[in-house]
Amino acid sequence: MNSVGRSIQELAVGESADLARSAQADEIAAFVALIGDHNPVHADGDLMSRTRFRAPIVPGMWTASLISVVIGTRLPGPGTIYIAQDLRFLKPVKMGDTITARVEVVEIMLEKNRVRLQTTCINQHGESVLAGEALVLPPFTLGEGARNRKTA
Repeated sequence: MNSVGRSIQELAVGESADLARSAQADEIAAFVALIGDHNPVHADGDLMSRTRFRAPIVPGMWTASLISVVIGTRLPGPGTIYIAQDLRFLKPVKMGDTITARVEVVEIMLEKNRVRLQTTCINQHGESVLAGEALVLPPFTLGEGARNRKTA
């Protein structure tokens, strides 16, 4: 993995990157324990069997965190700073679902070193489970950091 991602000059509208992960019960349990989200909708199979979901659902923030992984490791990549994220949770994610998180460059604001990204997560059935937009500060190229930090 690169130690520094791509600067704003290296990006183009329409570029995209993605990542697929499977929601495995042990990993979701560790995520829930780590963040302290002990809402029974994530683990109580008996309770959830009596709801419209019929089974425990994965925390929405687990799904959203996959977007952060794509931004921080692939596009723009390491060194990117998250500024804002708008999220809409469209469908529940269940244990065993495979989620593909995707980011696409939709606007480049060169003068402020900002990039607007469309963010989506899709399950293995091709259904959108999350949609939104992110605003990020991509890594600086050597020599431009001092100039651009004034606008950060």
